[in-house]
Amino acid sequence: MDEHLLAFLSYLEREYQYSDNTIAAYHNDLSQFLGYLEQHNESLSNWSAVAEDDIEAYLSYMKQKDQPYASSTIARKVAAIKSFFNYLTAQGVVDENPTLQIESPKVKKRLPQTLNPSEVEQLLDAPADDHSPKSLRDVTLLNVLYETGMRVTEVVSLQMEDVDLARATLSSPTRQGEARVIPIPETTQTLLAHYLDAGRPQLVHGDEERALFLNHRGEKLTRQGLWLIIKGYARQAGLKAEVTPHTLRHSFAVHRLGRGLKLEEIQHLLGHANISTTQIYTQMEAPDEESSNGS
Repeated sequence: MDEHLLAFLSYLEREYQYSDNTIAAYHNDLSQFLGYLEQHNESLSNWSAVAEDDIEAYLSYMKQKDQPYASSTIARKVAAIKSFFNYLTAQGVVDENPTLQIESPKVKKRLPQTLNPSEVEQLLDAPADDHSPKSLRDVTLLNVLYETGMRVTEVVSLQMEDVDLARATLSSPTRQGEARVIPIPETTQTLLAHYLDAGRPQLVHGDEERALFLNHRGEKLTRQGLWLIIKGYARQAGLKAEVTPHTLRHSFAVHRLGRGLKLEEIQHLLGHANISTTQIYTQMEAPDEESSNGS
């Protein structure tokens, strides 16, 4: 039975270019399943002998063992088993797929982590008010993230040409190739103007670099660099919650919804293709000054 498992892993690597970590996860999940079958049903000599009842018994075992697996872990293992039997069926190794009626456990979707307005203010106030290029960049960067709800990739990809101070907008290309025009409030407009006038010119090393936000080497700021900046200021501000760029994006959406902005408008600002993605924010209340989802 092992040879079919190894062939499946090679198929995933060859056809889907899965990462080593993903292949290792499939190998681990399916090897555990195979080990269970060999231990609990010695009469099974090939994969075509595996029945729906065997798989259901394995699901019960994972739920009832001394240290039961979490629903998310069981769901992942079920997905691996389903993919494997889809492959075996397509290859003619088994005549009937025993996983067709197998249902994965429902995994409770966690609501996005957010900050309350007071925590956001603490974070935005964290950069030193010393008018240094780094401080000007960081306070502008944090404000752009929160006041636009842009994704981290979108922010680090901003070019000088994407900034229109006269209209107080930023432009971000969508996956469809069109530019999404994002309005910015007056405060962020002022910060951007100050950064472009007194901050960025001291960071950039040549006119050929067109990225809006630069690192200390005068090069385009990376995703990792942006994450480290936020992490540092969150710690400096004394925030107990883990703060990421997406925390600010979610906070933006929840706070705007709480101020009466329509869901369709938030969908556009966030760049969601489907409003169903945006609807998760309707399940959340705008956090008050005393508490938040993240602390």
